Amino acid sequence: MIDPLYVVSGFGVGLLVGMTGMGGGSLMTPLLILLFGIHPPTAVGTDLLDAAATKTGGSVAHGWAGSIHWPAVFRLAGGSIPASILTLVVLWQLDLSGESSRSLVNLVLCFALLLSAASLIFRNAIMQRYRSRLQQVDPHTTARVTVLVGVVLGVLVSISSVGAGAVGVTVLLLLYPLLPMARIVASDIAHAVPLTLVAGIGHWATGAIDWHLMGVLLMGSLPGILLGSYCAHRVPETELRLVLAATLIVVAGNLASHELNSSPWIVTAITRSTAH
Repeated sequence: MIDPLYVVSGFGVGLLVGMTGMGGGSLMTPLLILLFGIHPPTAVGTDLLDAAATKTGGSVAHGWAGSIHWPAVFRLAGGSIPASILTLVVLWQLDLSGESSRSLVNLVLCFALLLSAASLIFRNAIMQRYRSRLQQVDPHTTARVTVLVGVVLGVLVSISSVGAGAVGVTVLLLLYPLLPMARIVASDIAHAVPLTLVAGIGHWATGAIDWHLMGVLLMGSLPGILLGSYCAHRVPETELRLVLAATLIVVAGNLASHELNSSPWIVTAITRSTAH
């Protein structure tokens, strides 16, 4: 049976991704965990493959418009894909139990959400302070730093499914200051396709995928991202970004509270460290 709430959720998240390049894993994964009660690793794996399919649709729309900056995409992928594979191998070797994997995903997810919110809130200030300096950086340095950024995104996305959107867009704006916002968003979406596909396949190998749920989410997210990509030039980007940042902070707080309440060992560790 198809739950209309899943379809609506998929559509809303897809719409945001298409318009801003942000909000995919940042909203969908916490939504699945907090609202629908999905086990965190399953939520991450399902969202990753949903994002791969959804962002393929967005990439086609942006590619048709000629807005993707392919050199940035290839450099990011050159760092993120190997990092994602290595991260997944390490997770397999650790062989985390259900409780341990849930805690790891929730904690990394909280960190990634707060990092994404900070990048959204302080983006303009960062741009004003550093963008003019970065325009003078030579292309070889820009290429190397882009690969390193890809490595960081590969680790974050593989564990939490979050980071490729808000953080990726902010860093691309800094590294490629001459590119307009629409091309930055398009390039970020295009890079997310291979990264989320590789990470999603890795989670599939561990059985952390709910295929029925993914199919229902795609019923909403694919039309949403196509419509969002069409509207990308017509939205008040700054206001939307601040609303999204506030939402991410609230979601991170809820996740942290949920994790503390369900993991007494964290409270015990904090109490002991405070006592010492």
